[in-house]
Amino acid sequence: MSLDYSEAIEVLTDKVRIIRIEAGSEGYIQKELLWDHLDSFVDRLTAFLHEQKRWPTIIHSHYADAGYVGVKLSNLIGAPLVHTGHSLGRDKRQRLLAMGLESDQIDTQYNMLRRIDAEETVLASAELIITSTYNEIEEQYSLYDYYLPERMKVIPPGTDLQQFYPPSPHDPPIAFAAEVARFLDDPDKPLILALSRADQRKNILAVLEAYGSNSRLRELANVLIVAGNRDDIRDLDEGARTVLTDILITLDAYDLYGQVALPKHHSANEVAEIYRLTARSGGVFINPAVTEPFGLTLLEAAASGLPVVATENGGPVDIIGNCHNGLLVDPLDHHAIATALLRILEDRALWQRYAAQGLAGVRQHYAWAAHAATYRACIAPLADHHETIPGTPPMRRSLVYSDRALFTDLDRSLLGDDEGLAQLVALMRRHKRCANFGIVTGRRRDSVLTELKRYAIPVPDVLITSSGTEIHYTSRLVRDDYWEDHIDHLWKPKAVRQALATISGLTLQPKSEQSRFKISYHYDSNIAPPLDDLAAYLRTRELSVNLTCAFGQFLDVVPIRASKGLAVRYVTHRFGIPLGQVLVVGSSGADEDMLRGNTLAVVLDNGREELAYLSDLERIYFAKQGFAQGILEAIAHYDFFHTCSVPASQP
Repeated sequence: MSLDYSEAIEVLTDKVRIIRIEAGSEGYIQKELLWDHLDSFVDRLTAFLHEQKRWPTIIHSHYADAGYVGVKLSNLIGAPLVHTGHSLGRDKRQRLLAMGLESDQIDTQYNMLRRIDAEETVLASAELIITSTYNEIEEQYSLYDYYLPERMKVIPPGTDLQQFYPPSPHDPPIAFAAEVARFLDDPDKPLILALSRADQRKNILAVLEAYGSNSRLRELANVLIVAGNRDDIRDLDEGARTVLTDILITLDAYDLYGQVALPKHHSANEVAEIYRLTARSGGVFINPAVTEPFGLTLLEAAASGLPVVATENGGPVDIIGNCHNGLLVDPLDHHAIATALLRILEDRALWQRYAAQGLAGVRQHYAWAAHAATYRACIAPLADHHETIPGTPPMRRSLVYSDRALFTDLDRSLLGDDEGLAQLVALMRRHKRCANFGIVTGRRRDSVLTELKRYAIPVPDVLITSSGTEIHYTSRLVRDDYWEDHIDHLWKPKAVRQALATISGLTLQPKSEQSRFKISYHYDSNIAPPLDDLAAYLRTRELSVNLTCAFGQFLDVVPIRASKGLAVRYVTHRFGIPLGQVLVVGSSGADEDMLRGNTLAVVLDNGREELAYLSDLERIYFAKQGFAQGILEAIAHYDFFHTCSVPASQP
């Protein structure tokens, strides 16, 4: 990996720079393994923006993992979210199943379930979805629960017409030709070019199967496969190693030596020359991907004067529909692939017509200037939708100067051990000058105050109630009006109640447990659908909400911008306290998003079973004691009132 990627800030122009935020380990991590590190990334990114004292007007995320980050940041700071999916999980999962992969294998290898859940949440949150093709909207996004095509806009990517252009008789010799020729017995034959990374989803093997099983195609043309760079296949990651090994096995099985070129190296600067070399030979470019979200290589090939054969699944449908420069095929039908290649290679007039139409179509439909102008016109109205986060809390400023904070849930966390509670209250009193104390609970404010009085607990510096939907400060209980205006976004409580009214296993809790931004149910897991199914059901009704369940029986439905974790982060950013100096305490599933990320987190022993799935996260300490004694244990573990440190790995 280039050392360029280690630069924290890389200035590209006076208007553009790349900011790199730490998250996860120092080594390279495959994108499918990034999910457990995204909450930490969100917290570090938010801290960086806080330091800049300038929040983004619009957030634009790309791919599902960035969409997960974009949703959390958008919900926290109130900036409108724009999203480009590129490659969608539900569609990709169907294609991989069609290739014969097992469901469990797909979900494990590609983290597909988390990816699809993130995409559903993005669709429920984003104000604009940008797609590359209409096919993407109609065939891929339509698979999702929260499907609103009116929020989607097709803006095809552009291609660099200065870099990609057709060959000319006056061009100098192409240096890469020698690298290709050394593999071939007759290098003057037309080339069939497949160019992609060595990924099973790119389906390169289908080209060799089609070619190897068709004698006429073998007689007429050679194959050039450009599949990344390698020194030794054995040193590649498992996915690339498997693909290249299968290519070599297939090459040997059909005895394709002297007819297939598989160069080990090429530079980025040579890609355009590879297209021109193929065009000069009278060849064809093929994209046989199982599904292709867009197909930028098709544009590059068309701009280079190459006819194309491409998968009928995804973006190529729109590209060939606009450019009329090739044929669509079923990527799993080897006979259809061979037939399409032969049709173009055997008909010179058709080859020339496709080449000319491709050049004209790319210039008309896929130039970068047109893309940029359309994009700016689409996002311009969103600039008025962003909010400005208040700089300081609406309270006496002395609390702002505290350099750390402790936030704990109430039931089965703060309450449950009277002796430990008395010790904890005394400890917090002694450190009141340097540390803020907060309670985060699903209870309503009046219910919390009753419990505080019963157990002689002082009113905390921050009181976050009704599952993160209400925030009050100091013993005077100063309401944070901005937060309530902020979370009102997309909130439709009447529609939520109507949607859930007929669901078996859900019973509304008493009115004393309901509030303006929280709808609470008793949840019978033996009868009611799983939470994921309830969320999907609400999305199909265009309802954007957060669902949390405490102790397996108390279900809260709150606005999409509200949660315990979001409320804690909002407060700490207003206070100016780094999350690395914020201790959060939880004991139920409703506390999960408060515990994830860069906070100093503790799961109490009495919540160990319900939150066991978080045990693999290094930044969460699992206490050996429960209730207030567990909180005291965590304070000692982190040396909270002296220095802040990351916990040792849990056994």
